[in-house]
Amino acid sequence: MLVDYEAISDNAKVWVYPSSRKFYATEINAIKNEIESFLKEWKRDDESFLSSYKFLYNRFIILLADSSKSPLTNSDIDASVSFILKLQNSFNVELLDRMNVCFKQGEFVQYKELKDFKALLKNKAVTGKTIIFDNLITNKSDLENYWEIPIEESWYNRYLK
Repeated sequence: MLVDYEAISDNAKVWVYPSSRKFYATEINAIKNEIESFLKEWKRDDESFLSSYKFLYNRFIILLADSSKSPLTNSDIDASVSFILKLQNSFNVELLDRMNVCFKQGEFVQYKELKDFKALLKNKAVTGKTIIFDNLITNKSDLENYWEIPIEESWYNRYLK
């Protein structure tokens, strides 16, 4: 069941899907409609299952699933991945590549391959103070507290040396 973000518990499972490009203004309503349609149907027969989403910076699709009363099965997770693959194809973007890095430069969100990000660090184009998005977070509490943090406070800090 699709619910407001605030109704989801802090322990809810989170998946962050960064887009390889910023979505165009003309695409945003269609994407949100697709997400809402999927979440309304996801585990539809289970009234105790709660889901929600965030669409941030016109670039990140974040799905949340509160499975405390209704465990997620492998087929439930497969359904969500299939949905994300469908979005990838429909909007001609990359959403599933976890080896890319997203960070802020001023007011803009940058999306770089890891090798390019390492080069930026080496050349001091980004520093330990640069805000990075940790897209490997796993729950709502982490999303709210540890998703946008300085590189020096993230697991990416190993590349600062």
